[in-house]
Amino acid sequence: MSAFTTPAKLEIVDSYLWRVISPFEYHIGEIGSGQVITVPVGVITDLASVPRLLWTIFPPLGKYSKAAILHDYLYDQAIGTKEWADKIFLEAMEVLGVPKWRRILMYWAVRLFGRGRY
Repeated sequence: MSAFTTPAKLEIVDSYLWRVISPFEYHIGEIGSGQVITVPVGVITDLASVPRLLWTIFPPLGKYSKAAILHDYLYDQAIGTKEWADKIFLEAMEVLGVPKWRRILMYWAVRLFGRGRY
C-alpha cells in the first residue's frame, strides 16, 4: 500500500502560505517499489486550496494536508498528467485516513476546478 514515509515540515511564509523546509516522500504502491515522489525543500503551498467561504467545512489545514502539499507540488511542476496528479491526491488522502465522503468531494473539486501547469 502507498505511504508517506517522512513527516512534512513547514514554515509560514505569509498569510496562508507555507514553505517546505525538509523534503518528504510519498511511496506509490509498496515501499521498495521504486515509485517515490519526493517533495523538495522550498515548495510553497497554501495547503488545501479551498475558497474561504467553505473553510468551515474544508479548512486549509486538516488531516489531508500532506496530500494537499503533494498535490500542489505535482501541479506546480506539471509532473505526470493532471488526471494522474488528482488520482495521487485521492489515494494519498485515503492513506492519511481522510473520511471517504470528504476525499471524494475534494477529489472532484480538483478534477473540476484544479489549475496547474497542465
